[in-house]
Amino acid sequence: QVQLVESGGGSVQAGGSLRLSCAASGRTLSDYAMGWFRQAPGKEREFVATILESARSTTYADSVKGRFTISIDNTKTTVYLQMDSLKPEDTAVYYCAARYAPFHNMGPTNSRLYTDWGQGTQVTVSS
Repeated sequence: QVQLVESGGGSVQAGGSLRLSCAASGRTLSDYAMGWFRQAPGKEREFVATILESARSTTYADSVKGRFTISIDNTKTTVYLQMDSLKPEDTAVYYCAARYAPFHNMGPTNSRLYTDWGQGTQVTVSS
């Protein structure tokens, strides 16, 4: 089991940037698929981005492609989501998730395939 703690959320105007962090406790994430998901009020949780360091693989939702960047630090214990050119429709609670995925070639985009979740961090983008 991986314990995850997100941070970095906040309020920003449209066009601004935020960087979310997801710190994992007790282990490195080299063989873990790490995902970011978000949930807006009244909507279902949706996929944002995933990274699988061992496969050097990243995948993005079409809605954030070119604006968001997922990465992992050199210690392989923290995953980041750099969010640029933010839009009001990016407003949501953002969640970090992990799934042990050795020998995989990419992380899953389906939230039900992740086994460990953080508590979420609020991102609010005003117009």
